Amino acid sequence: MAPDEIEDDGPLDPAESLRLIERERAQTERSLTPDPRIFMWPWGFAWLIGFAVFFLRFGPDGRIFVPLPEWLPLTLLATLLIGAGVFTGIVGARSGRWISGPSRRQAAQYGITWMVAFTSLSAVLSRVSYLLPEPQLNLLWAGASVALTGALHMVGGVVYRDNSLFYLGLGVCVVNIAGVIAGPGWHSLIVAVLGGGGMLVAGAISRARLPK
Repeated sequence: MAPDEIEDDGPLDPAESLRLIERERAQTERSLTPDPRIFMWPWGFAWLIGFAVFFLRFGPDGRIFVPLPEWLPLTLLATLLIGAGVFTGIVGARSGRWISGPSRRQAAQYGITWMVAFTSLSAVLSRVSYLLPEPQLNLLWAGASVALTGALHMVGGVVYRDNSLFYLGLGVCVVNIAGVIAGPGWHSLIVAVLGGGGMLVAGAISRARLPK
């Protein structure tokens, strides 16, 4: 083939080069950024179901909307909260398995923090629970669990540089404070609707905002 017949593709078009770089950047970000739903939806469902059942059995001023066994709401809520904490911890730790260096260590440590924090909280509260009457006991467990969850979400926002996760945790803490001030019964309703429902909505919105 003659030299003048050799095909020369020439350099890539600058616009195409930029599009290629952007696609690679988005793909890398998707692979490194955990799905926000793994941190939000377990708690959203746990709070929506657990606190709704709590409200139906232990309503404001001792009102009973559904005559459930007294042990059922707290047992169900504790099981859901512990389950959500363990699930979040395990998945959070595993989310960094493809990352090397400090980022991987941060992901693992954050996941372990969830499990250790809720195990510690349960151990402490179980030692003092017998000292309180039932309405205050229920409020203590519920308020402390929600407060810890909100704080850990704020920490997660810092670890993953995710402002939406940080402000979600802040919002959870504000909702919890409002519920605790409102008192037993009302706290369950407020956290179920604003906390649980808000967590589900926030998880869906955060997932939709991730790069495609």
